[in-house]
Amino acid sequence: MYALIPCAGTGARAGSDEPKQYRDVAGIPLVIHTLRAFNAISRIKQGLIVVAPDDQVMQDLVQKFSIPQFKVAGVGGAQRSDSVLAGLNTLLALGAKPEDWVLVHDAARCLITPLQINSLIDAVAEDSVGGLLAQPLTDTLKSAERNRVGSTVSRADKWLAQTPQMFRIGPLKRAIEQAGSAVTDESSAMEWMGLHPLLVACDSHNFKVTYAQDFSLAEAIFHMRHKQLHGKH
Repeated sequence: MYALIPCAGTGARAGSDEPKQYRDVAGIPLVIHTLRAFNAISRIKQGLIVVAPDDQVMQDLVQKFSIPQFKVAGVGGAQRSDSVLAGLNTLLALGAKPEDWVLVHDAARCLITPLQINSLIDAVAEDSVGGLLAQPLTDTLKSAERNRVGSTVSRADKWLAQTPQMFRIGPLKRAIEQAGSAVTDESSAMEWMGLHPLLVACDSHNFKVTYAQDFSLAEAIFHMRHKQLHGKH
């Protein structure tokens, strides 16, 4: 089993001059929280972080914070799907087999926990397609027409897709190659092939840090977890 973390974006929506994956959250770079969660999973044989070809930061961070499970590959592309495809090809070149499972995770979902990762692995390991963490939609959903409500959409069968998303390397590689760069996650590529990935329930804390205010929320959750872990009030 392998882990693949696409991390080649610039994070322009986060309102910072530096890529958001390198901004500090609760005292350490955001991406280190993500990598530590995966580094704690003994079932993962190898991790790969896909960065932009000119990235000079990630390798130093992996060494500084001692994340031995992960290699860094400067093969990232313009779109997320380009980075994932390049990462899959790199894993195969490193010795992975097409039938091996890979967990693909957004670097910016830094609140992921080993417990959540293991719950996905346990649920999907015997599945013929693969699956993803997701959150059942609880908010009322509206469709819009020129910034006004067009209608209310039933939320009964709606989920918010998260990551990790877990598929076998070979089928995922073929799906992305055929679906192209328009797909925004791995599940979409598999769906394009006519397959139906398994939805595994997760909670709202596994959100993607995207905007400036998200950093404050992520930091507050990390502090809350620290207090709970150490019994402080």
